[in-house]
Amino acid sequence: MATRQRVRVHDEPAFVLHRHDWSESSLILELFTRHHGRVVLVGKGVKRPTSQFRAVLLPLVPLRVDWSGEAEVRTLKAAQYAGGHVMPAGDALLAGYYLNELMLRLMARDDPHPALFDPYAAAVQALARGADVAVTLRAFELLLLCQLGWLPHLAQEGLRLLPLAAAQSYRLLPEAGLQPSGPDDAGSLPGTHWQAVQAALDAPDPWSALWAQAPTLSTAAMRVGLAGLLHYHSGVRSFRTRELMRALRRIGPRPAPPLNDPSP
Repeated sequence: MATRQRVRVHDEPAFVLHRHDWSESSLILELFTRHHGRVVLVGKGVKRPTSQFRAVLLPLVPLRVDWSGEAEVRTLKAAQYAGGHVMPAGDALLAGYYLNELMLRLMARDDPHPALFDPYAAAVQALARGADVAVTLRAFELLLLCQLGWLPHLAQEGLRLLPLAAAQSYRLLPEAGLQPSGPDDAGSLPGTHWQAVQAALDAPDPWSALWAQAPTLSTAAMRVGLAGLLHYHSGVRSFRTRELMRALRRIGPRPAPPLNDPSP
């Protein structure tokens, strides 16, 4: 009978996507790694006050990790902070959690996507330094869908495969790609805008090239178009982190009470 070979991985770049309790002292960790994709590790004893891993096993923090094992859930052996940036804060922190939710919903376990690791790291770093949240999220959504093979070609119509007309408006549909539309339709952008985004995706450094398209990426139309694809391929109607971000925006900052108001 064939047996699985025990594997030991050393010094692998990684980020924690999600963590939950396994016991009073241990955690189950969902990691996104450069060469192995999304993997699941058990961190035994990492919650103890004396554990050297306790302070570093946090989402959105660049890590170097070691693990071993032949089962679906491997065992964490070492973890250290890789440096580069601090955790995002405020709205940027919620946006980072949204990136992680996308990865958990859309990526299969043990399916390597090494070309996606640097864009993910760049997105987290951009959020940490206070870059435009909308542009950061749209750029990563585009690259994620492209790497997973779910983004239609953005320089041609989806059904007829005709080149886009510069002055014509198009909207992005999950099952049909780009389709002609009216300029006021939700998710509608001129053909030249879609073509520019496709050229950025085809560039040697697509992350930087997409940032050059920031005015287009920050539009509500781009958000609507990509949201349709993400919901369609993830199988969920809404992402929890996006709903939380919207709820916090609706609440808004609490106004300061008048100086003579005794209430807290």
